[in-house]
This record gives sequence, structure tokens and C-alpha cells, in this order.
Amino acid sequence: MPSMDVSISGDSIRLGQFLKLANLVESGGHAKEAIAAGGVAVNGEVVTSRSHLLYDADVVSLDSTTATVVCGGEDDDYFDERTANDDFDPEKWRNLP
Repeated sequence: MPSMDVSISGDSIRLGQFLKLANLVESGGHAKEAIAAGGVAVNGEVVTSRSHLLYDADVVSLDSTTATVVCGGEDDDYFDERTANDDFDPEKWRNLP
């Protein structure tokens, strides 16, 4: 059974969001279907709520794949693509007097 560690920012994450982050599902709709069908287990117990909160070291299983939640510390670099500035030019900042 393939297993992977998936880092999150913060102390917890909702099950539906984690399934997408870990690439265990293709979309939120697929996550909803898999959870409602009883195909997702957290720490060995079937969970049927997308809003179930996951914490550090929780193990999520879907089909034959497992993913472990790893909470990132404050020192971890976290890149949020939604808020990133695409016009950022690192050379411009390096050459400031």
C-alpha cells in the first residue's frame, strides 16, 4: 500500500481539503463522493464527513493509498499560489541600493 507524508500549514485541515491536497482525488466533487460512499478511513475508521478535522500524524486511507498529515511549523516555507504575485522580479530586489 503506497504511503506518503503530506505537509499542511496550520494545525488542522478538513478531510475534503486534505484529499485534494494529497492528490488522492481529482476534485472536491470526487472527494465528496468518496467520503459519502464510505471509501475514506482516518486512522483505520471510516469517516463520512468532509468537514472532519485532521491533525498532525492522522493517517488517511483511500483505496490502496495512505497519506499522513504532517503539520508544518512556523519556520517552514509555505507558498500559497493563490496569493503569489506573478509580477515579482527577484533581480529587481537583489539590485536595490
